[in-house]
Amino acid sequence: MKLNSLAVFCGSSTGKNSMYVDYAKKFGEKLASSNRTLVYGGAQVGCMGALADSALHHGGEVIGVIPKKLIDVEIAHNHLTQLYVVETMHERKAKMAELANGFIALPGGAGTLEEWFEVFTWAQLGYHQKPCGLLNINGFFDPLISMLNHIIDEGFMNPKYNDLIIIDSDINDLLEKMEHYSPTTTTKWE
Repeated sequence: MKLNSLAVFCGSSTGKNSMYVDYAKKFGEKLASSNRTLVYGGAQVGCMGALADSALHHGGEVIGVIPKKLIDVEIAHNHLTQLYVVETMHERKAKMAELANGFIALPGGAGTLEEWFEVFTWAQLGYHQKPCGLLNINGFFDPLISMLNHIIDEGFMNPKYNDLIIIDSDINDLLEKMEHYSPTTTTKWE
């Protein structure tokens, strides 16, 4: 699968460790240098802003999607290739999913997790067959990975759904795995 555009979910804060912003910048640069369009939440602050600024600085195309209510709160980025202003968070996620052919979460808070989990759930339900990745910087997602394994152990998720999640701590390796992603298909609800 050629990943021409990636929706990236990440924090509107910078986090306590400067490596999160550094990785956001590196990721933006990598998307630009590999001619992949960045689709993201449209803010100019935190890791989101660092990601977008880096992609733009390196000649990349950056599309933001932001709800009207969050324009002032998140401080919308005014220098993007394109900025979609939508009414609700639901419309934001739907538009990002429409524009992207893959999804990656970088470190972030509840919003990052919620957005990523929605597209992961859509993959489980067969609404799309796009890869869903986690860039596991500094072991950030280790507790989440443990929780998913616990959910499987307790019988609330089929183990094969773990195959829908692509995890790596290296940007290049993660993108390579996502390029070679082959979705698990199912003919019935399990």
